[in-house]
Amino acid sequence: MLLDGDEWRRRFTEINREAWRLETLPQYLMPHEVEEFAAFREGRPPTPRATSAYTERVARQRAEGKRNGRVHIVTQPLSEYLQFEFARYYKAHAQAGDDIRILDVTDRPNPLERVQDFWIFDRAEVALMNYEADGRQINREVFEGDVSPFIEYQRIAVTESVPFEEYVNGGHRA
Repeated sequence: MLLDGDEWRRRFTEINREAWRLETLPQYLMPHEVEEFAAFREGRPPTPRATSAYTERVARQRAEGKRNGRVHIVTQPLSEYLQFEFARYYKAHAQAGDDIRILDVTDRPNPLERVQDFWIFDRAEVALMNYEADGRQINREVFEGDVSPFIEYQRIAVTESVPFEEYVNGGHRA
């Protein structure tokens, strides 16, 4: 089943414990970011998003004891898009309570080499994030099968990564 609109948004608003994502690409070409990303590429720094519907939801859910998190797999040098994403979104998202972690595989094997982007909700449902090679989203689809491999991918990603703030402040690699 493909996920879009209200069905997609419902996955986030109705979590009982956790929404978690693995990000594997060096760029995501999102239509709502085109102008800001172009400005960033021209040398104009992005305005960090202090508050948004996303950060408000994350903060509210954190206060309710629910978790939101992600691990982004990266290599150095960071792509222009990752530099933009770090500056525009990640700091504000982390401040709202999103557990953002970075898995830098520049000088080591990627422990999740062939794993695609996905979201996992309450360790019970997986949404596969399907992208073109250039980062354009094709669709999101509910994974029909055993979610235990995705729970293991999450465990590996979290274990092998470092918190976002630690990564950007110290360049530390796990």
